[in-house]
Amino acid sequence: MKTTDIPSAVDYAALAEKIKNFGLKLGFSAVGITGAELPDTVAGRLFQWLEGGCHDQMDYMAKRADFRSYPKKLFPELRSVISARLPYWPATAVSGEWVLAHAGLAYVSRYALGRDYHRVVRRRLRALADEMRREIGAVSPEIPFAYRAFSDSAPVMEVEFARLSGIAWRGRHSLSLSREGSWHFLGELYTSLPLPADRPAENLCGRCRRCVDACPTRAIDDSGQVDARLCISCLTIESDGPIPVGLRRLIGNRIYGCDDCQLCCPWNRFAKSGDSSFTARGALDGAALVELFSWDAYEFENRLLGSPIRRIGHERWLRNIAVALGNAGDVPGVRAVLRTRLNDPSALVREHVRWALGMA
Repeated sequence: MKTTDIPSAVDYAALAEKIKNFGLKLGFSAVGITGAELPDTVAGRLFQWLEGGCHDQMDYMAKRADFRSYPKKLFPELRSVISARLPYWPATAVSGEWVLAHAGLAYVSRYALGRDYHRVVRRRLRALADEMRREIGAVSPEIPFAYRAFSDSAPVMEVEFARLSGIAWRGRHSLSLSREGSWHFLGELYTSLPLPADRPAENLCGRCRRCVDACPTRAIDDSGQVDARLCISCLTIESDGPIPVGLRRLIGNRIYGCDDCQLCCPWNRFAKSGDSSFTARGALDGAALVELFSWDAYEFENRLLGSPIRRIGHERWLRNIAVALGNAGDVPGVRAVLRTRLNDPSALVREHVRWALGMA
């Protein structure tokens, strides 16, 4: 895209098309635009979900709910939202279904097999914003241009903006879903520019409820609401306390996140290979639970450098693996490696180890 292509006066419709084209060159699979306001029904659903306690320990959801529902509270200059999809499907990774079928292996959610997406997506959004600034400056340097870039990093209703901008719809599993599936990250640019809005995406889930039926803990209801108190992703990532005893068997060998609702989705048959930044790392791709449980804190920090998994810390890492080891049955080496942490300094780890050994 050349700045000389911009007309003599700012044509925001033409600028919008240039933004989308440059976004595609940056590797995004789709870019759409919508306005600054969210429908009142969005806020209503959010507050109903919060009042029902479905956010569990994610207190930040409640504390900053107003910023999610009323975006201008977060960015007063907001006039348009640019929403972008970046695919992450690790096509070369070991089959997720195969890992889940082998109790001695550790299942890691597909999004976490590669680099931390927060930095990758925001870096590309900033590159997109830099190009926008150059385009605007070539025509009317006096036009103020302010923006903020987000990717799961602020109280932003990402899926709703993806829907309103036409790049995805909210699937019954509550994740963003497109004709190319759900294996993608979302990112947003809140901007001060009055860009023309695209048409919202049509929901194409129809009557399909495979994700509802596939959820191991029945965390998803037919309306598309997810109860974090039951969701394995929330239990293994967001929760910092003991995993409820009644749910531990249902977690199986999932040590970080859960993809069951995506693995069964018919739309994911059309998924394309993800960005190279998210290529699966060998240390996590179909790794043995026994090996991962032996990592000390130093190994955890260094082997997972640049991974989103580091955010849960070594203690929760061991807690999650202890549960998976307790579900591994007669896999060789399981009981021996569990006994090495019977006297772990962490009471949380000790509790889950004792459960895994049948001592609690």
